[in-house]
Amino acid sequence: MHFSIPDTQEFGPDNAGSSFTGFNIHINGSFHCCLRYKQLHSLHEQLKRSLPTLVLPSFPPKKLLPLTPGQIEQRRISLERYIQLVGQDPVLCRSELLRAFLLNAQQESSFTECREVSVDVFLMNGYRIQTKAFTTDCSSKVLEKACAFIDLPKEYTYYFSLYLVRKESNGDIAITKKLMDFEAPYISQKQWEDCKIVIRTSYWDANYDLELMRDRIALNLLYIQVLSDVERGWIITTRDLAEQLTDLQARGNKREYVEIVRKLPLYGCLQFPRVCVDYPQPNTLATVIIGNRELNLLTNYGKKIQETKFKVTRIRCWRVTTIHNNEEISSNSSSESREPSNNLELSFEYLMAKNQLKWITVYSEQSMLMSVCLQSIVDELLNQKNGSDINNIQTHQAEFARLSYIRRDGSNYCITDSSSTDTLSSISDSNSTSNQSNNGSSTTTTTNNGTSFIRRKLKEFNTTVRFKNGKDSVHNEAFEWIGDDDL
Repeated sequence: MHFSIPDTQEFGPDNAGSSFTGFNIHINGSFHCCLRYKQLHSLHEQLKRSLPTLVLPSFPPKKLLPLTPGQIEQRRISLERYIQLVGQDPVLCRSELLRAFLLNAQQESSFTECREVSVDVFLMNGYRIQTKAFTTDCSSKVLEKACAFIDLPKEYTYYFSLYLVRKESNGDIAITKKLMDFEAPYISQKQWEDCKIVIRTSYWDANYDLELMRDRIALNLLYIQVLSDVERGWIITTRDLAEQLTDLQARGNKREYVEIVRKLPLYGCLQFPRVCVDYPQPNTLATVIIGNRELNLLTNYGKKIQETKFKVTRIRCWRVTTIHNNEEISSNSSSESREPSNNLELSFEYLMAKNQLKWITVYSEQSMLMSVCLQSIVDELLNQKNGSDINNIQTHQAEFARLSYIRRDGSNYCITDSSSTDTLSSISDSNSTSNQSNNGSSTTTTTNNGTSFIRRKLKEFNTTVRFKNGKDSVHNEAFEWIGDDDL
C-alpha cells in the first residue's frame, strides 16, 4: 500500500471542547480518510498487541503542550513516514485489524451512514448487476453478493475482483483502480463519479483460467471479459484470426474462443495509454502493457513497432514520484490539488545484465495503478511459491482481532466484525451501549461522551493529488533478492 499524508486541516471543538488537527491520508494516490494523532496512536498500540512478535516502526512521540504550526508540520512528516513503513511491511498490510481500521476511517471521513442500497456492478459487456449491499460493506463483501446474484459458485468468487472503470471522451475505457478490501465500493465510487464498478479477473497467471473453464457461469464471465478486451484492441489479433473469432462468437462457442485468445501475446495484460518514457532514449513515446510477469513498452518507429520487455523478477525495486515546479517530488508527500496531475512517474530499477542495474522512468498519470499492478504480480508469484491458492490467501480467511476504534470526536467503540462498518452510523449522541445486527453481523458499540460532535465537513478531495517538496520516496524492494538466478 502506498501511503501519504499530504496536508492537514483543523477541526473543533471535539467532545472535550478542544480544537485538533486532522491528517489527510491518501492510499494508492487517492484520498481515503482524515485522522487525528490519537487515532493513529491507538492503531499503533493495537497492532503491537495483536502482533507481539513483529517489530513495528517507532511511533512519533506525544507532546504535552499545544503544537505550533512548525511542530504540526513536523508531526505530519513523522506520521507520514510511520504509515509508509507500515504500508511496506507485508505482514502489517495483511493485518485484518489494519484493514478494519481503514474501512471504518473511510466511513467516518466521508460521513456515510450505514444503510442498505442498490450498488450497480457491471460486467465488461455493460450488463448491470443490481446488488443489494450496505453503503459500508467492504469490497470482498460486495463482490460476494454480486457473484451470488449471478449464481457463480462460491469457490470461484475470489478469482475475480472489483475495479473502477472510466469511459474516455473518445469512447475507449480505462481501468482507473482496483478496489481493495480496506475500502467500501459505495464510498469509493462516489469519489470517482465518472467511474463504474466492474468485475474482472483478479489474477495474472493465465493457468487459473483452466479452473474457471470447469464451470459454465465462471466460463461465461471469463468469455465476456476476453471478448471485450479483443473488441477494444487490448488483445491484438490478425485479420484471419479475427474472422475465426467472429465465427466462434456467432456460433456461441465460448470455450474455443477463450482457448484461442489465451495463446495470444497480450492476453491477460492491462494496457495503458501512450506515455513518455526515458528508454531507450529520453522523451520516447510508448504504450505501457503490464502482464505475463512483465512490463512491456511498445514504441512506434515509422511503420514498425518495437517491443521492449522488462521481467518483473528482474525489477529490484520501484517507486512512484512526480515532477512539480521542475523538482522531483515524492509520491509519499502529496497535497490537496483536486485536478488530475499528468506529472506522476513510475521509476523502476532493472537488472539489465549481471551486476548492471539501470533506472527506467515512465511518466503517466496512471503510475500509481501501474505500481499496484506490479505489486499484485509480485504477491501472486510469492503466493504461488508458498503454495497458496486464490481462495486461501483471502483476508477473510484470517481470524479477526477485536478493534477498538476511536472517532475524531473522542468517542470509541469495539468492532467485532471486520467486513462492514455498521457501528459508525448507529452511535448516539448520549452515553449508550447497544447490540446490533446488520446482515448477520453482531457488533457492540460504546459511546463515551454526551456532547454532540460538531462535524466540519471535509474538504472535497478528488482522487489525484499535487505533491509537496521532498525527495524521499518509499522503494518497494519485494524482489531485491532475485538476481543472477533469473538472468
